[in-house]
Amino acid sequence: METQTLKAEVRMAGGKGPARQLRMRGLIPAVFYGPGKTPANLTVSPDAVVDLVGGEFGRNQIVTLEFDGQTELAVVRDLEVDPLSRKVLHVDFYSVARDRAVRAKVPFLTKGRAAGVAAGGVLRVIYRSLPVLGSPDKIPAKIEIDVTTLDLHQTIRVKDIKVPEGVTIAFPPERPIVSVETKEKEATDEEFYGTVAPVAGAPVAGAAPVAGAAVPAAGAAAPAAGAKDAKAAAPAKDDKKKK
Repeated sequence: METQTLKAEVRMAGGKGPARQLRMRGLIPAVFYGPGKTPANLTVSPDAVVDLVGGEFGRNQIVTLEFDGQTELAVVRDLEVDPLSRKVLHVDFYSVARDRAVRAKVPFLTKGRAAGVAAGGVLRVIYRSLPVLGSPDKIPAKIEIDVTTLDLHQTIRVKDIKVPEGVTIAFPPERPIVSVETKEKEATDEEFYGTVAPVAGAPVAGAAPVAGAAVPAAGAAAPAAGAKDAKAAAPAKDDKKKK
């Protein structure tokens, strides 16, 4: 991975007021920190940050920060984005070193049409990104596997995925990542979809009728609303005779 250079300026004032003034000038506040480093409050161009994280490696892109006559290797650790305008409001840069492993999330993709899908199964991709651990310049832009030979009821696990030398996936080796299942299993798999508790008093599909309960004949009309109450209110036949 090649590094990208980003120029920054040291800012002395902090708080919401100075931050608003910076944004009015087309700049945003930033911070730089990391192991053994003195934290620094910086000012950077939001457009430069967007270009940086919008590249192939996203937030895992190594950047050479230039500020106050020094250079520091870093990656974007956090971004604050306006929920409406989607403009970058603040950025955190985390110090990295080529000889020190970092943890990162890498997009996970599949390619090809699985043999099990052609046979009527469903491809289930359990993870869309994978946590990895390795030197910052070894972190891949993505992890992609070919699922063409994956058949029904077969699974690809962490141990089956090849990653660059010096990089490991931070999951147990036996953890499933991709599988092909039948549509019936896909629809009833409680491990991933869970169960839904029935609403109190609601009929349960497939439930057996209660012993002794009357079952209406096919095509019989349902009793009109209030018929039961009217019947209860009417005088009994024996009472009428006594009168």
